[in-house]
Amino acid sequence: MKIDTVFDALGSTPRRKILAYLSETSLTAGEIAERFDMSKPALSKHLKVLENAGMVKSEKKGQFVHYSLADQNMLATLHSFLTTFCPVGGPLKREGAAIARARRKAT
Repeated sequence: MKIDTVFDALGSTPRRKILAYLSETSLTAGEIAERFDMSKPALSKHLKVLENAGMVKSEKKGQFVHYSLADQNMLATLHSFLTTFCPVGGPLKREGAAIARARRKAT
């Protein structure tokens, strides 16, 4: 992986926000899209950039594709840590945690 790819991925505010959401739980593309005012093709492009940088992984479950942080990736872990202190990322991370808690209660 080229470091330029990682910096390109982190250079976009929507991609940093996606990483913040995914720092606490996996989400489907639809669940991610609900949180952004952008077209599905634009969201798909952002997710692809994050995947190509090795920061996000996808897994097909039934008819849905679930996205999550690539935990083994040190940069993703570092981003998760830094998001806690970021004025924009902190609230998004807390929202992701709330989604995870709601899912646990539902099962």
